[in-house]
Amino acid sequence: MKSIKPGRGPSMMGGIIGIAVALFGVFWTIMAISFGAGFMAVFGIIFVFIALVQAIYNFKNATSNKRYSSFDIVDSHEEPDPLNERFGTPASKSSSTKDARSYCPYCGNPVSSDFSFCNKCGKKLPV
Repeated sequence: MKSIKPGRGPSMMGGIIGIAVALFGVFWTIMAISFGAGFMAVFGIIFVFIALVQAIYNFKNATSNKRYSSFDIVDSHEEPDPLNERFGTPASKSSSTKDARSYCPYCGNPVSSDFSFCNKCGKKLPV
């Protein structure tokens, strides 16, 4: 399946920023308590919780093999992720670099190998 991932770099940066925001929230909460503004301390605790959830999500997305995908665009062999060697499995070195296109057996229209239906005649393609 073709997909574009948010990327390990942006996700790792989001995790680091989430930790920084959580630390700011802790500082905010301590300052609110020291000034006697209890209602603002509650805001700080909620702020820290949300920042930690975001940081955990981003770190998990940066280091896991199955990352969240927003848009379907490319296969991993077409455009490998440059940080896979560091955080995941290295890109597979496939010996076949031929085009992943084939033809519809019903109308002869060129179709990609990941299509289930022909984009011209609409018939289901054989597996």
